[in-house]
Amino acid sequence: MDWRIDLQESDKEIKEHFASIGKLPKHIAIIMDGNGRWATERNQNRASGHRQGIETVRKIVKASSQIGIEYLTLYAFSIENWKRPAMEVNILMSLLEHYLKAELDELHANNVRFMTIGKSSSLPKAIQRLLIDSTEKTKTNTGLTLNLALSYSGRWDIVRAVQMLALDVRRGTCSPEDIDENLFSEYLSTKSIPDPDLLIRTSGEMRLSNFLLWEMAYSEIYITDKYWPEFTKVDLYEAILNYLTRERRFGKTSAQVQDNTQQVNISYLQRVINAIKL
Repeated sequence: MDWRIDLQESDKEIKEHFASIGKLPKHIAIIMDGNGRWATERNQNRASGHRQGIETVRKIVKASSQIGIEYLTLYAFSIENWKRPAMEVNILMSLLEHYLKAELDELHANNVRFMTIGKSSSLPKAIQRLLIDSTEKTKTNTGLTLNLALSYSGRWDIVRAVQMLALDVRRGTCSPEDIDENLFSEYLSTKSIPDPDLLIRTSGEMRLSNFLLWEMAYSEIYITDKYWPEFTKVDLYEAILNYLTRERRFGKTSAQVQDNTQQVNISYLQRVINAIKL
């Protein structure tokens, strides 16, 4: 399926207006939370929540690509998630394997570049091979970069970066005086992508859960009470609309960051989004 032509008129209108504004977040990161609670509240087992969560992933990846988001990072499985019951972990790994096998061809056909961050050596061998194959197959694509955080934690990545940097200091390839924020960032697993402009967290929880701790220094944060399985492209649009109203100062004053870029017509965009809801 060609995502470029599979757009409703209202979605095209949203895309065109977002594009005209020129302030779309380049990189959106999402903490996909609430699969289990969504299922429990419906008297279903947690596995059904994770399955529905995969369907949401499909929809949000497609919508992000269609409106021109350049990078989308999804917190799919944390290092701490290995502490969950073995049965649930096995289900999550099985769903991940199924997603990679079922979706790769369509992702590739729609110019999506696939990548992962995290301690991949902890994942099952079959999934490790799939991740390598998926990354290799899509490495030259120039559309949306879909980045899955798997067996990942922010602290793990920072400690790993410190270890690698210390090794280079010991080898003499750099000195302590060389170390600054830019150099340190080159040792993180996210070195090839920009920091997130917008973090979305579902389920109403107010925490980062050890996700992209270094990279989130100046990210705008958007919290929704919706569980991940019920999160839709309209919710994505509303999160972006909220982002567009923010003033990103990066430590400066409002006067210093004022520019002449087109002002966001919030009321117009909200009317279009409301029309999609109906």
